[in-house]
Amino acid sequence: MKLLVTALFWMVFAVTAPLVALTGFLVFAATAAFDPDRRVMHAFICRFVFAYLKLNPLWKVRIEGRERITGRPSVIVANHQSMADVVACMGLFRQFKFVSKSSLFSLPLVGWMMHLAKYVSLERGRPRSTQRMLEQCRGWLRRGISVLLFPEGTYSTTGELLPFKRGAFMLAMEERVPLVPVMIQGTPDLVIEDGPWFNPRCSIRVSVLPPIEPAQLGDSEEELIERVRRLFESQAGHSSGDSVRNTG
Repeated sequence: MKLLVTALFWMVFAVTAPLVALTGFLVFAATAAFDPDRRVMHAFICRFVFAYLKLNPLWKVRIEGRERITGRPSVIVANHQSMADVVACMGLFRQFKFVSKSSLFSLPLVGWMMHLAKYVSLERGRPRSTQRMLEQCRGWLRRGISVLLFPEGTYSTTGELLPFKRGAFMLAMEERVPLVPVMIQGTPDLVIEDGPWFNPRCSIRVSVLPPIEPAQLGDSEEELIERVRRLFESQAGHSSGDSVRNTG
């Protein structure tokens, strides 16, 4: 089943990705003059990227609390478990620029679309790149567009949260915008390790938790980081309990 599901997925991707990219270029050409923030481009990417999670009817995906991401510019922080996390987050269908490692921007088709949508690149371990990323994120927040970051930086192979980096929390505090935690669960059950293999069944849940408003952010980045970390841990424990109760 793994072989069949994986083969079918990559066959569909190989056929559709060039068509999607071509359509993306046409969308860009038609909207660039009046849409400098690439809002239409991002909406297009969200719909088509998320659609790949619907290819297999045994891949169950739930998006909860989407309405908590409003039109206000916010810093969205999500836990990181798998290379599929960004695909799952596209199902939020909200305007944001996500921060991604720079190597993805060099990929054919995928990287081209990321460049056209003006997503934010980051070279890990390079202070100048980190500073440039933070400045770009500030610029987007001041233009009224949210930014999405994975504060762990990379995804854990054990399922446990890795240490959080300061950048996202510093942005929210300095720009006085809401911090919106997003809990992602189940994506490690979709992609086997770093791919290219897929499991035939999975259940993914993306839960938007209540925003932490600017007045609630406090004055300490360390305390804010710890609050969000505890929030993720408690949410993971609660969801595990639900899963146990729902089986059988």
